[in-house]
Amino acid sequence: MTQKQKGILCITASSFFFALMNLFVRLSGDLPSMQKSFFRNFVALLFAAVILYRERPKVTFTPKAKLHLFWRALAGTVGVLCNFYAVDHLVLADASMLNKMSPFFAVIFAIFLLKEKPNRFQTLSIITAFIGVLFIVKPTGNMNLIPALIGLMGGLGAGLAYTYVRSLGQQGIAGPFIVFFFSAFSCVVLLPFLIFDFHPMTWVQLGTLLLAGLSAAGGQFTITAAYCYAPAREISVFDYFQIPFSALLGFIVFGQIPDWLSWVGYAIICGTAIAMFLRTTRTEKA
Repeated sequence: MTQKQKGILCITASSFFFALMNLFVRLSGDLPSMQKSFFRNFVALLFAAVILYRERPKVTFTPKAKLHLFWRALAGTVGVLCNFYAVDHLVLADASMLNKMSPFFAVIFAIFLLKEKPNRFQTLSIITAFIGVLFIVKPTGNMNLIPALIGLMGGLGAGLAYTYVRSLGQQGIAGPFIVFFFSAFSCVVLLPFLIFDFHPMTWVQLGTLLLAGLSAAGGQFTITAAYCYAPAREISVFDYFQIPFSALLGFIVFGQIPDWLSWVGYAIICGTAIAMFLRTTRTEKA
């Protein structure tokens, strides 16, 4: 399996894990976004710490690597908080639409930070996937300006974070360490908010948040590996598999049945992903 194919596999797996995370976050009920975000990252921190202890990867901290670790952690933390804020204050479809701008931002940032210029086919694939997302989320158009801008900032933060993940992977920084640093950074930032605005939880809420954290950890590790394996321009389109994964989980758990426009969107996204995968494979063999 080539590096690009590994990246595609990892980012598809991350889409499923993040769909699971959203399911468990929804099932956890009415809790502050800061509290949900803390649990999301604390579980990932524990997993990353265990993996680092067992594998003990050699990490060389150049000034550039230190700077990129900081920016990855800061951008990721801002992205998570903005996304949770948008989910709490906007129609869920609108918030999801704004967060799904992250792959576009990743490709744009990669042009300037990593000098990775997408070709015409890759650019067209991402635009086509975006059209598919529009069919699925069907933005209502009644969004409030400030929450909408904050939601868009969430997509921007995630896209910037993934770009720095790619840069750190190129510098030889181990994926588990990237996850550990980000998770530790975000937990330290969120801890004061958790202390001063903690809401008591039932055992069911605690269990669902722990499951959300486990799912987030799986998503974080696999998406970190994905952007270490391959450039954003070649794999970011596969991030949209989270939409059909979420629809399937919604049907199984809540009995939600997507309308025909959503099915059109699924077909566009999956068709684009398959076409991009086949073209990538053909290019590798040429």
